[in-house]
Amino acid sequence: MTTDHHNELIQLGINPSLKWIESTHKFPNVIFCAPPSRTPDYADNIRLAASSWNGEGCILFTSSSAPYDCSDNGPCDEDTPVVPIGRVPRIDVLLKAENVILEFGDRGAHNYYLEKGIVDSRPDHILNLIHYEDAASLSVAILKKKFRGQIFLGCDNHPLSRQEMMDLVNKSGKFSKKFDKFTGTNDHLGKRLNNTRTRGEVGWEPKYPSFAHFLESI
Repeated sequence: MTTDHHNELIQLGINPSLKWIESTHKFPNVIFCAPPSRTPDYADNIRLAASSWNGEGCILFTSSSAPYDCSDNGPCDEDTPVVPIGRVPRIDVLLKAENVILEFGDRGAHNYYLEKGIVDSRPDHILNLIHYEDAASLSVAILKKKFRGQIFLGCDNHPLSRQEMMDLVNKSGKFSKKFDKFTGTNDHLGKRLNNTRTRGEVGWEPKYPSFAHFLESI
């Protein structure tokens, strides 16, 4: 994109860079919040940003409400239909960009690994998982309790190694592809999270109590 606002970011203590577009680094969380006005190929820029996501966290695209098919001052919510592609060129740019994100969005770490087939990460690294719906419901439960000055932990309490997760995926029969192997040996190990205290204090339980239960549900 551009360096137009880099000085402002530096003043905020952020180290901006355009070098990521040339690197092979992957990140657990990616957010794309640049407008389409400064690039000739918005969807391609978003595809480039999305390719830097490793599937382990979240990818977020901030867009506009323009694609919603409502232009009469009427009510509009998340379920309002969008303008069909081809009707408004300006909105087509946003819709095509959104489709790029949606292609990547149905991932999670298991889908990322499945797509790669062979991953240069160590198989015994422990992952702590939580479904997007459960992360959202936990957040809402915390907000409703109006806690102050506390720290909470979100996870399903069933940590898995990367290898264990992909073994479950391969055995599930729910995917057309098969994962091959992890080849890494030198990257760091993970941790085993337990959020029993959070569950008790918040009064929350996950809809998907484990990755295995999630696989059974799809």
